[in-house]
Amino acid sequence: MYGDTETVREILTELGDTWAVVGLSQNTSRPAYGVAEVLQRYGRRVVPVHPSAETVHGERGYPTLAQIPFPVDVVDVFVRSELAGQVADEAVAIGARAVWFQLGVVDEAAWERTRAAGLRMVMDRCPAIEIPRLGRAGVR
Repeated sequence: MYGDTETVREILTELGDTWAVVGLSQNTSRPAYGVAEVLQRYGRRVVPVHPSAETVHGERGYPTLAQIPFPVDVVDVFVRSELAGQVADEAVAIGARAVWFQLGVVDEAAWERTRAAGLRMVMDRCPAIEIPRLGRAGVR
């Protein structure tokens, strides 16, 4: 497992509330849309990152992480595993504090690079599943 319980708790409760969700668009049938909604419900600011730069859940979107003009705490990744490593590298470059690869997204080399750069990381898990497990600690 890529992300022990303590790391999951730390990312969800201590590392900040601004989450860039890579792959988030207005497509309500995609998992990113529902996960972003849950994150907002628990008090997180969700920033869509998608080539179309759509506004989603009331938040302006950006085509890339580098184009977000304010600090990002956590980068939540909804792209195929073969693309996820590049996103993790971009998260390091923008000074994010953590990277979260969604269910089914696994890149062990990216895991090693990201952790070596000092970021917290979780892979192959979903914050929309994990945050309710925290109970009141997950609520802001």
